[in-house]
Amino acid sequence: MTNPTSTPEGTSAGTRAGRREWTALTVLMLPLLLVSMDVSVLYFAIPSISADLEPSGTQQLWIFDIYAFVLAGLLMTMGSLGDRIGHRRLLLIGAAAFGAASLVAAYANSAETLIAARAVLGIGGATLMPSTMALLRTMFTDPGQRAKAIGLWSGVMTAGIALGSVMSGVLVEHFWWGSVFLVNLPAMALLLILGPLLLPESRNPSPGRFDWLSVPLSMAAVLPVIYGLKEIPSEGWNVLYVLSITVGLLFAALFVHRQRTTASPMIDPALFRGRGFAPSVALNLVSAFGIMGSAYFTTQYLQSVLGKSALESALWALLPSVPIGAAAPIATALVHKGVSRAYVVTAGFAISACGFALLAFAGTDSMWLVLTSCGVLAVGGVTVMSQIMDLAMGTAPAERAGTASSLMETGAEFGGALGMAILGSIGTAVYRHDIPASAPDVAHETLGGALAVADRVPGLATVAREAFTHGMQGAAIAGAVLLAGAAVLAAVTLRGVEVRQPVKEPEPDKVPV
Repeated sequence: MTNPTSTPEGTSAGTRAGRREWTALTVLMLPLLLVSMDVSVLYFAIPSISADLEPSGTQQLWIFDIYAFVLAGLLMTMGSLGDRIGHRRLLLIGAAAFGAASLVAAYANSAETLIAARAVLGIGGATLMPSTMALLRTMFTDPGQRAKAIGLWSGVMTAGIALGSVMSGVLVEHFWWGSVFLVNLPAMALLLILGPLLLPESRNPSPGRFDWLSVPLSMAAVLPVIYGLKEIPSEGWNVLYVLSITVGLLFAALFVHRQRTTASPMIDPALFRGRGFAPSVALNLVSAFGIMGSAYFTTQYLQSVLGKSALESALWALLPSVPIGAAAPIATALVHKGVSRAYVVTAGFAISACGFALLAFAGTDSMWLVLTSCGVLAVGGVTVMSQIMDLAMGTAPAERAGTASSLMETGAEFGGALGMAILGSIGTAVYRHDIPASAPDVAHETLGGALAVADRVPGLATVAREAFTHGMQGAAIAGAVLLAGAAVLAAVTLRGVEVRQPVKEPEPDKVPV
């Protein structure tokens, strides 16, 4: 018989979820949406925060980046911790911390206080993301229902990042900057009230001791690499950033060695022996590479090439998110009707590659072509992410669902940063090659720098916009080639790999004595 502690309390493996579980999923989606929105929620609030709190340049960068750094650094720790103490318990602790930190951030009277509050928000976010997926894995034991639920999870995650900047623009325009944090409070309060009533507890019945040494090792592996990759697109391949990435990779090697040799690892290497799990992590990383790599260009294109305001750009950027809602359900329906998951994931990568190919034809006045390419990219990306997340979570044992989810999300963080670094570097290299040598030094750095001095150099604005667009075309070609390669990789590595069917409990009259 299936061990009851590895499934939701009172739910046997393979049981179809009912109204209670779907209602619980709705409750889980609210904090997930807010956690993903907080990545971009300061987009329009930073100017007002700067006027109020007068942070230094370094403090302003930390206000903006500390959330994503702490979130990425703690995902693996929190996923493993949830497997040990229970995902519902960790989720509620995280929700309380997220709500309290949101309140402090909203009324922060100094840059230091706001930085500290944003760091705690990152800690809370790191508990919420893997916990929501782990609970989803244990609430929906029927493969078809789980696939639909994971599709919704993927869509909410993707939409939240796009909605964050728009929401901050609307709130800052009508209220004060602290309101972008206060919107978190009702959702967290609802989760704290309804969570204990609707959500089952889920934990590993035999977790072993918690390996505390793996915590600093995992953070030392993740944070330097994420930091270096995030800085390279704007600052170039500076020795400091290359060294940062190198140090992170060395710690990553130590972390992997620790997991393979310790008696009770944070990340059980057995997860990667499950057929389909390792390819899922790798393909999820590549998909995030494409989505975030394209976003690096399209935001600047709308603002600096087309000359739209930040809020206008954010509103236009919502259009590509519209078809996302249909992508995951259609992909899930195809798999449910018998289409091989390998084919669906391969098609998703091929669609994303077509999105990049469209972007390669954009000119300096091609807003609709750029938005269409972004929509095609997003549809392909969500198709891939929803299916490989379902594959990974279905392959991983339920008692390790938090660890499996955190690995997938950490991979996505790496992929997004890598996409911005590599494609951003390609675009920057082309841009600098196209800028005339006689132009001011600042014009060689960024398009924004060129536009700032364009009134002093006749024709510079036109040349700079064309150079940026040319760079975007070059990066798009590279992205299309990479994702086409990922389509081939998916077809090969996922061939014949499907989610295992859950073991059904024996009927009462057939239970062996």
